[in-house]
Amino acid sequence: MSLADELLADLEEAAEEEEGGSYGEEEEEPTIEDVQEETQLDLSGDSVKSIAKLWDSKMFAEIMVKIEEYISKQAKASEVMGPVEAAPEYRVIVDANNLTVEIENELNIIHKFIRDKYSKRFPELESLVPNALDYIRTVKELGNSLDKCKNNENLQQILTNATIMVVSVTASTTQGQQLSEEELERLEEACDMALELNASKHRIYEYVESRMSFIAPNLSIIIGASTAAKIMGVAGGLTNLSKMPACNIMLLGAQRKTLSGFSSTSVLPHTGYIYHSDIVQSLPPDLRRKAARLVAAKCTLAARVDSFHESTEGKVGYELKDEIERKFDKWQEPPPVKQVKPLPAPLDGQRKKRGGRRYRKMKERLGLTEIRKQANRMSFGEIEEDAYQEDLGFSLGHLGKSGSGRVRQTQVNEATKARISKTLQRTLQKQSVVYGGKSTIRDRSSGTASSVAFTPLQGLEIVNPQAAEKKVAEANQKYFSSMAEFLKVKGEKSGIMST
Repeated sequence: MSLADELLADLEEAAEEEEGGSYGEEEEEPTIEDVQEETQLDLSGDSVKSIAKLWDSKMFAEIMVKIEEYISKQAKASEVMGPVEAAPEYRVIVDANNLTVEIENELNIIHKFIRDKYSKRFPELESLVPNALDYIRTVKELGNSLDKCKNNENLQQILTNATIMVVSVTASTTQGQQLSEEELERLEEACDMALELNASKHRIYEYVESRMSFIAPNLSIIIGASTAAKIMGVAGGLTNLSKMPACNIMLLGAQRKTLSGFSSTSVLPHTGYIYHSDIVQSLPPDLRRKAARLVAAKCTLAARVDSFHESTEGKVGYELKDEIERKFDKWQEPPPVKQVKPLPAPLDGQRKKRGGRRYRKMKERLGLTEIRKQANRMSFGEIEEDAYQEDLGFSLGHLGKSGSGRVRQTQVNEATKARISKTLQRTLQKQSVVYGGKSTIRDRSSGTASSVAFTPLQGLEIVNPQAAEKKVAEANQKYFSSMAEFLKVKGEKSGIMST
């Protein structure tokens, strides 16, 4: 026994102790799995019966006899009355379904035995024929004489023509040795046992499928007869299965044993019989968990229908399966093509402009000045001179030409000109009044005006030349100004205030 096998045995014993087993209890009869674990290591035995104990076991014989009896009876759906668990055939169906798993394990053991024995004659055959049953049939057909590969009708039914050609070429160059008569008989015995076990397995499958269509027709339609029998056996019957929620049904048959120290990447958590059924495994891996939840929910409804013996023809099962398949197709549909949305039609309407004092001041500050207007203006049919030697094509426009006007005057829009109050107008008018000498620059008058005058009486006399104009202006401001007040009313008002 190797170190890995001893470690596995210790871990299994520890798991059994945690489940509540005690050393003081009586030992039960060893199961098929225990026998397989003990015999897997001793493959060098003389006969295949020393390692494959299922074929000669009492349990296998009893189950096969009962199956033959119930097949001969040809029970009908009307015979299943009341709870399904009460029917004697129900226990046989569950045991037969469990027996198929043990047959699979037994076939693997026999395949390993035949492969180890036949590697002496044809060691390359293992890599050329990877399938276990095909390998067993090929070994039985070839035996010691490898020349049978050519033109063998039986072998053509087992392998493809390309594989047969490769096997025949490899057989002609193999370094294997001839087997003795005893070794050849043991190989034939092992091959016959494996083929008979495989035939029994298919017989059990046919029986379970035929009987599950009577016991649970709707459930069998959704997930298949074999998977339906498995989940019924684990749940403890169809009645208990119908009482379970969908989340628990999905976990039936899940492997809970985890060996510490070994890789658990290949072990899928929370995956039971439904996850490994054909209807779920047909989907891509990323959709299988979602599909298992959906199938478990529909299995719950089908189990409740079957527990009351309704819809014996499977009408509800077909409806539920159609619904499942429609959802599967919907999940696998490609995403819809994204339509290119055109841009909306542009709006040509005039936008609302903001008004107010701040906006008006901004317009005045950024308004186009006369200099800019003249620089941008060009005369038709005239060759402009460049302003600089470096900038070709840049001219001053109408700047510096006659009729350009006062180019530095501030541009004020009369439409948006702010109104000035009368008090402010009075203040500005008083500030514009000149007292004393008059400047020619400010008044823009002739510069020849002088304050020296010639009179016949005094000769030279210094006078104010704007004195007369000042009196007229003061009189006009007093009586004819737009901001003048009523003098009489003002005098009366001051007299009233003094009294």
